[in-house]
Amino acid sequence: MFDTARYDGRMPYRRCGDSGLLLPAISLGCWHNFGGVDDFQEGRRILHRAFDRGITHFDLANNYGPPPGSAEENVGRILVSDFACHRDELVISSKAGHDMWQGPYGLNGSRKHLLASLDQSLKRLCLSYVDIFYSHCPDPDTRLEETMSALASAVHSGKALYAGLSKYPPKRLKKAVKILAEMGVRCLIYQPPYSILQRNVEADGILEWLHGEGIGCIGFSPLAQGLLTPKYLDGIPAGSRAARPEGFLRPEQVHAQQEKIRALGALAASRGVPLSHLALRWALRSPAMTSLIIGARTVAQLDSSLDALQAAEPDADLLDAIDAIAPA
Repeated sequence: MFDTARYDGRMPYRRCGDSGLLLPAISLGCWHNFGGVDDFQEGRRILHRAFDRGITHFDLANNYGPPPGSAEENVGRILVSDFACHRDELVISSKAGHDMWQGPYGLNGSRKHLLASLDQSLKRLCLSYVDIFYSHCPDPDTRLEETMSALASAVHSGKALYAGLSKYPPKRLKKAVKILAEMGVRCLIYQPPYSILQRNVEADGILEWLHGEGIGCIGFSPLAQGLLTPKYLDGIPAGSRAARPEGFLRPEQVHAQQEKIRALGALAASRGVPLSHLALRWALRSPAMTSLIIGARTVAQLDSSLDALQAAEPDADLLDAIDAIAPA
């Protein structure tokens, strides 16, 4: 449920597990839209608008761009010029693990990579610490003890306030959380993909487990990279993420989900709400879900997503109808 003890009239905040940290119900992700190929001034306007509307959490990673690193560089420039006096009002997160630089130390879960990457991220962001530092992905070739020791070192050194894990499968996630705890660091938060079209954390029982363990959950791609918006109801429009050569959403993914997308679009229309609002309200329904990470290419897109918070929570009949179209 929303933490009603803290509400500023614009953005509801939720407690991150059983920690003392509150996160906005919707956070701003910088995976795309803030890189060197994007409009810097529009990104600046998006950050300003997000903060003005109560988003206090900006989510980044070392390899966000493209090119890799450019999102942190651009956000760092904006933080220095526009947000320096607001640092203590912001939660800034970064991650390491995916391919970032050439050679044997530019990816995966070694202490060498994670701690070197964190130092590089801090330089790009022009910060002395990040609030949350994640292991971005599991590394099957590195012992979990080594990867978790890097996260623990980041926290113990003060370069990160909290540690998080992203995209770890259930068995490895549970083991990693246990190892971190033995090193004196609690896992604050877990970051999986989560949307009506991607419900593995439900099917695997992870949402329920996180809630029981007092660990927060922040879902990324709740709009399935734009699939759960009107944009793709009639195909792939020019300029969309699926049409961009540097994007991760491929045309074949759109075609594979087209029937579900249209059915969900018709369901949203029958309730008189945009498909994106239906998708975001659905993803926020679980008490285990602390926050959702959205992306935005324009201020208008950002505003549209945030307006979903004014929509009614889905009732039982609507939830059943969604389950019939896209079961867990």
